[in-house]
Amino acid sequence: MSELLHELILNTARQFPGRVAVIHKEQQWRYQELAELIANFAQLLLQHQLSANGRVAVYLPKQIETLAALFGSCYAGGVMVPVNPQLKAPQVSHIVSDSGAEFLVTTKHRYNQCKNLLNQCPALRAVILIDDPDNSLATEQDPQASHDYISHSCISWAFDNKSSVDDNTVDDNAKSRFQPHRRISHDIAALLYTSGSTGLPKGVILSHLNMVAGAKSVAGYLHNHKDDRLLAVLPFSFDYGFSQLTTAFLTGASVVLLEYLMPRDVIRAVEKYRITGLAAVPPLWIQLAQLEWGETDSLRYITNSGGVMPRPTLAALREKLPQTSPYLMYGLTEAFRSTYLDPKYLDSRPTSMGKAIPDAEILVLNEQGEQCRANEPGELVHRGVHVAQGYWNAPDKTAQRFRPLPKTSGGRHEEIVVWSGDTVTRDEQGFLYFVGRQDDMIKSSGYRISPAELEALVIDMPQVAEVAAFGMPHEQLGQAIVLAVKLNNNSDTTSAEILKLCKQQLPNYMHPHHIEQYDELPKNPNGKIDRVKLTLQQDQLFSR
Repeated sequence: MSELLHELILNTARQFPGRVAVIHKEQQWRYQELAELIANFAQLLLQHQLSANGRVAVYLPKQIETLAALFGSCYAGGVMVPVNPQLKAPQVSHIVSDSGAEFLVTTKHRYNQCKNLLNQCPALRAVILIDDPDNSLATEQDPQASHDYISHSCISWAFDNKSSVDDNTVDDNAKSRFQPHRRISHDIAALLYTSGSTGLPKGVILSHLNMVAGAKSVAGYLHNHKDDRLLAVLPFSFDYGFSQLTTAFLTGASVVLLEYLMPRDVIRAVEKYRITGLAAVPPLWIQLAQLEWGETDSLRYITNSGGVMPRPTLAALREKLPQTSPYLMYGLTEAFRSTYLDPKYLDSRPTSMGKAIPDAEILVLNEQGEQCRANEPGELVHRGVHVAQGYWNAPDKTAQRFRPLPKTSGGRHEEIVVWSGDTVTRDEQGFLYFVGRQDDMIKSSGYRISPAELEALVIDMPQVAEVAAFGMPHEQLGQAIVLAVKLNNNSDTTSAEILKLCKQQLPNYMHPHHIEQYDELPKNPNGKIDRVKLTLQQDQLFSR
């Protein structure tokens, strides 16, 4: 089987052409139709001289054109750059510029919001508009834009109107005239930009092999098959969200696209479309666990990644979904997915990250690069086929995170692995446990304190819905410990009561110095708690 990303769709279309590949609202597309769509979009790019490895940024919500543009970019021999649809003009411009995107695929409204800044993207040659069938913007230029920058044109693409033939559309004979650039499995398939929690977003370089191997590994332990229906609620710019597509297309399953406004919309979609697999991040699971679930007998499994699922949340979900298997997972964009906990160990090891996914090895190394003993904290290091090729345009950051294993751990000098920056432990049976991120560790009164340990204690309080622990500069302590807390509905728990619990169960140096209650904790575009925004909101807390 080929290891090229777009051939996940093409191969399944050959085997099961009539099976439903994608469902969006009331529309369905079969695998043969989806294959034709990505081929059509690839021809549009080739007709407009997409270069080999040329970047194509896709700034759209979840809809069929999004899938056609992402996979069609790979089919043409280019590199897809998914852009989170929640991002605003400055972030979009940064990603388009940093990636060197030749094309941006979006809508007229989104284009109008960011077109001024796009004139600062020197590699951008054209904006492809999916909702401009009359080509009304093809020659429009912003009169306020500086002509010192390379300008770009606008191209109309409407996949349901293939019969129109002019200089800005694809003609019916294009497939016979434009040949895709040759790709092999080690070529770049995607640049996935991280959410930028430590600065501007970084583009993680993923090869076709990285992404196809990831799909095979995850589909293997989730036991995905052609009768599955996976609900895509996470953004495709998030590797965990994109995984819903690759595992579905690998196995001939169906994927249902959903842009939800309220958590209740997710439950309704599970019921309406008879979903068998649902992936989410902890903040969403916390909300879903508080709601009533209806007819969910179709739901075979749920998965969690992007943070630790609180134990009360997991317990509530298991009670509401007794026939559903929960898979707790850990991953990082730089290596796709690293570990998962088999559901049969949930009762005996509810706080474990599990063990390595298939075709990966997870090491726990100390500061000397030696393998840690059982229960000794160390850095999680991932080796294997899922390790990305580094960060785009960031050689210094790449050298910090992607480097060889030392000889002391049995490494070979030529093999590059990814050093996660996460501290974990491994027990005597080989199960891993998350301690905290090294760059999130709070340094107070000479101690290194894990935010995750604090959060695990507080989230066990039945009155607490969400919590984030972080450190803020303090003249005497170095950093003071701050808790940001969202209470459950109708709870009147006070900050003093939360502090009392902490004092009862934690040593003095781990006691919070301030507890701030929120109606809603801020989230980043991937749905995780935005710690950077929290710290910015509290930056004057101890300097007043």
